[in-house]
This record gives sequence, structure tokens and C-alpha cells, in this order.
Amino acid sequence: MHTFGKNDLPAIWDKCEPPCLSLYQPTHRGHPENKQDRIRFKNLVKELEQSLQQRLPDDDIRPLLEPFWALAADPVFWNHTFDGLAILGAKGFFRVYNLQRPTPELAVVADSFHIKPLLRIQQSADRFQILAVNRHAIRLFEGNRDALDEIEPAQGVPRTLTQALGEELTEQHQTVASYGGVGGGKPAMYHGHGSKESEVDSDALRFFRVVDQAILEHHSRTSGLPLILASLPEHHHMFHELSRNPFLIPESIDIHPDALPSVEEFRKRAWRLVEPRYLALLADLVEKFGKAWSEGLGSDDPPRIAKAGLEGRVGTLLIEADRVLPGRINAATGDVEQDDVSHPQVDDLLDDLGELVLKKGGHVVIVPAERMPTKTGAAAIFRY
Repeated sequence: MHTFGKNDLPAIWDKCEPPCLSLYQPTHRGHPENKQDRIRFKNLVKELEQSLQQRLPDDDIRPLLEPFWALAADPVFWNHTFDGLAILGAKGFFRVYNLQRPTPELAVVADSFHIKPLLRIQQSADRFQILAVNRHAIRLFEGNRDALDEIEPAQGVPRTLTQALGEELTEQHQTVASYGGVGGGKPAMYHGHGSKESEVDSDALRFFRVVDQAILEHHSRTSGLPLILASLPEHHHMFHELSRNPFLIPESIDIHPDALPSVEEFRKRAWRLVEPRYLALLADLVEKFGKAWSEGLGSDDPPRIAKAGLEGRVGTLLIEADRVLPGRINAATGDVEQDDVSHPQVDDLLDDLGELVLKKGGHVVIVPAERMPTKTGAAAIFRY
């Protein structure tokens, strides 16, 4: 299972050896709704197989589909899905992404991966991560305004104090009773005198510093998402004081998730902190677009944006969420080609614009319809 981040894009764009298999479907978190998910998945894999049979012999098809068949046979996976599923496969490449938003069903075999639904989710402006920490362990969450899920920290991120400090852990720390294992909610209990307490505080300080650096390196830099600290109030100042993570926001959640009745309550607390920043970000982008427009450095015209995008002139592109414009961009000329297709998700001009701008080093933000400054589904701010 992978978390989709901006560092995935080069591999997805450039390293696929055709044929490239892309599968998307909505999924369900609970029983009995999720019983249908595996059946729908098998039907989509069958569509991939039928498409491959038009161009390849069976011996070449089998290794491409084996990872898909193995996933279909994994009951544990199908009991732990989120709201959507994205799977990309090719020779020597297989990626599975659990998504926190539904996605339309799609099974495509092409010369490149179909990543438009992933781009829409990855570029949405309401996403965030939460680092829950106490003196002994961490937990990591990722969410948006609608959903929050615990994610597995990347390899290289220590989960516990012992993993982080190893042999450098002070002897005195062994006298400290852990509170509740991973992410407990009660204060640590100390045995001994001030010197032992001081050494335990030193361990916590070093633990927080190691965690901060690892989260920055393996999560914040790759995702670019705002990071919220969730911990007991006495840990807030200590962690913020030592943190070197520019994605860590000043506001914190003053309770550990283990002390809350549900993940949904945890999400609500996080969103109360993120929403003002989210709205301020969108308002700032809309204001910048208005200024650029007045100076001749902005456009809401998709064909013009496509030309500018191909030339690398688009610095920021706002795309209306859930809006689809049938059509595609000629990669050589930047011309917009009208396309009458039965599956508009396959040839969506807005998503093609987003992909083009990202490839040229621009910034793309998916914006809800009520916040868009234009009626065309696109708003571009040009670099020059």
C-alpha cells in the first residue's frame, strides 16, 4: 500500500514500460457494503485482460495481471479499504493506493498511466497530516475535510522511543512506566528523584528531535501537506521549540487521539484548525488571479492556458473540482482537440491542463466550485 505524493509523479510519468494498466473504483469502509468491492474489482481486471488480449499473447499478459489477481485473492486487503482505490501496473511496476475520496470506475490499458483521478486528490487544497506523539511513541494520520485515516510511517521513521534512540537510551528511562503503549493518554509515572526525571526529559527531547527530522524528510517534504501536532499540552512547547519542519503549523491539538472516543472526533478537531488556513489560501489565490488578470498575466481560457502551459509560462493553475471538459491537448503543439468520448474521465481537458502544468514545474490547486473565480473551470496565473 502506498500514499500518493508529489515524488511519485516522475516514476508514474516517465518509468512506465507500455502497456500501462490503470484501474480505479469506488470502495467502502464497512460491511456489508464492502462485499461488492472485490466483485467489481475482478470485473475491472477482466476488462484489462480483454484489452490486453487485443495486443499481446497470453504469455505476456500473465505477468502483468498476476499482481492484480493476487490482490483480488487477499481478504485482509478488502476488509480494510477506504473510499476509493487506484492501482497502476506495468512490467516490474505495481502500485496500490487507498483513496480517501471515491473515484469513478475505470480500467485503461495505454502507453502511459491514467493518473487524473490521483492528481485531483493529490492537488486538493484541504488535505493535511497529523503527528500524534507522546514520550514513547508516535502515530501518523492523513485526512481532509471529510475523512481521516491512520497511515503507516515511512521506513526510516522511528515509531517508538526505543527505535529512535536505541543504545543511546538512558538507563534511568527504564524506570519509567509507559502510559498505555503506543499513544497512551495518561501521564508518565516516574520512580526516583529529580535526576532521573531530568534524564527522562532528555530522552523525550532527543526522541522528539529524531521524529521531527524523520517526518520532515520522509513525509512533509514529499507530501507538502500542513502538519498538525497532537499531544498533551505539556509537550507542545517542547516539540515546537525544537522542530525544524516548515510544514508544522503553530496550532496544535491538545489531546492525544487515544483519549478521544473516535477518529471522527479527532478529524473534527483537526479540521477546525485547518479550515481557516484552507479558506485563507483559496482567498489569497483568488486575489492573486484577479491581480494577474488585470495585468494581462491571467486567463480563464483553456486553449490559451494550454499554449502557455506548453511554454512553461503557467505558474499557478486553479481547476474546479468535479468539473469535466471533454477534450485533450496535443502534446506537440498545445492545440486543444475536441473529443466526443463515452468516458469523459479518460479525456478531460482540465486534468490534461493540470498534468501539463505540473510537468513544467507549475503549481496546481483543485478548488471547489463555489470558490472558483471563473466560470470555465480553469484560472491560470502566468509567470510572464
